[in-house]
Amino acid sequence: MINMGVAEEIFLHNIEAEQFFLGIMLIEPDLLKDSKIKPHHLSAGKHYNLLWAMQDLDQKGIQIDVISILERVGNKVEKIGGATYLNELKMSIPTTANYGYYEKVILEYWQKREAIRVANKIKEAAMGEEPTEVIQTGINELMKLEDTSGDEDDGTIQDDLVSLYLELETPKGDVTGIPTGYTELDKMTSGLQKQDLIIIAARPSVGKTAFCLNIAEAVAQQEQFAVGIFSLEMNRKQLLKRMISSNGRVDSQSIRTGRITGKDWSKLTYAVGDMGNMNLRIYDKPGIRVNEIWSKVRKMKREFEGKDILIIIDYLQLISGNDKHRGNRTQEISEISRMLKHMARELDVCVIALSQLSRAVEQRQDKPPNDE
Repeated sequence: MINMGVAEEIFLHNIEAEQFFLGIMLIEPDLLKDSKIKPHHLSAGKHYNLLWAMQDLDQKGIQIDVISILERVGNKVEKIGGATYLNELKMSIPTTANYGYYEKVILEYWQKREAIRVANKIKEAAMGEEPTEVIQTGINELMKLEDTSGDEDDGTIQDDLVSLYLELETPKGDVTGIPTGYTELDKMTSGLQKQDLIIIAARPSVGKTAFCLNIAEAVAQQEQFAVGIFSLEMNRKQLLKRMISSNGRVDSQSIRTGRITGKDWSKLTYAVGDMGNMNLRIYDKPGIRVNEIWSKVRKMKREFEGKDILIIIDYLQLISGNDKHRGNRTQEISEISRMLKHMARELDVCVIALSQLSRAVEQRQDKPPNDE
């Protein structure tokens, strides 16, 4: 029969999840500030020691990398697995986008271990104490364990009422959100609101991208805002050419061909300088997944701390969905939309997603369009 302590060590640690989590922290150490994982959540030994060293460096304001970690542990490098092990952890990570999943797995395994510890404690105590008292103590400990699941929302409304009152006490004018640069639209919507997912749907080649680039430019020019564009159809340079053309009032055909006159050169130079000062990021990876978008937006939140952020995705149908929905496009798009809404809420950003509608509507007698 396997001893419970040994069984716990064998079955109730997900070493692979811990390795991926630590590798992600080595690649993107800023994530430590948001992480719920503490050293005691990991397996004893090198993983515990490594996270402890990383968090100690972070608290002291020291940049976290392999060199600083080795310097921190000194001649006890074997306690964290050695320099080779650290480099192996880094090299094994294809993307940092899944860190939330690994964090969740680690916490679940820790809760399992704690549940077994509490159960063993109840078993031992039941041998000599009053059963009612033992049961009550066990219930209290398990309830405390449940409280560590990471959901700290107790549902109280008092703080929100005070915050709402203070907001209403200081009127913000007609535009309470992010202004789009379109006056009439801002009047109707009061601006783009944080935590909203806005779908802009139309048939191909009717100006969806141009419309959103105009909004992006208007927003990114203002110091208190930042814009992230995820372009899955056009590359970064193509988008920049369009934005420079719009910003500098330079003919787009001239920019495409490179036939720019002396007068247009001054406009173009001004536009390039103006855009270089914008709080703007453009990501052009084709077939990107929502969790990768999430990771990029999280980085923007840290980079532009204190600013309201607008995210534009061009376009929805080009995002890679979950393989389990392959063949069922409707379910795939529905899940992607839900995840984008969740991202908007969780990261407190406004998300605009463009959506392509089917051209087949032009062939039908009744005209309501459908998603492609």
